[in-house]
Parts: sequence; structure tokens; C-alpha cells
Amino acid sequence: MRRYFTDSHNVAEGAGAAPLVALLKERSGWAGRRVGIVLSGGNVDRPVFARVLTGGE
Repeated sequence: MRRYFTDSHNVAEGAGAAPLVALLKERSGWAGRRVGIVLSGGNVDRPVFARVLTGGE
């Protein structure tokens, strides 16, 4: 969630950020290729999102 916001200024809930997490974990397998992932879900409470952005997950 933090990565989406800091890199692209998009808000994603935890489940919506899961495709990006999976891609980052398998980064070496996708090196040199174009990859598309779906960003969905911005249904996150302000206090939860604030905690994620400050690193207090």
C-alpha cells in the first residue's frame, strides 16, 4: 500500500496491493519483460492508511 502511494500516488487497500507484492517477490523471474498488473480497491480507513504510510503496520 505504501509503495503504491509513494511511487504512483494511488491508494490501494491491502488486497488490492497483493498483485504488486507478488510481482516484486518474483522480480527476477520477470526481469526484462513487460508486465501488467491490476490495481483495485481503495476501500481503506484513514487511520489504517496513515499507519501504513508511517511504517506502523
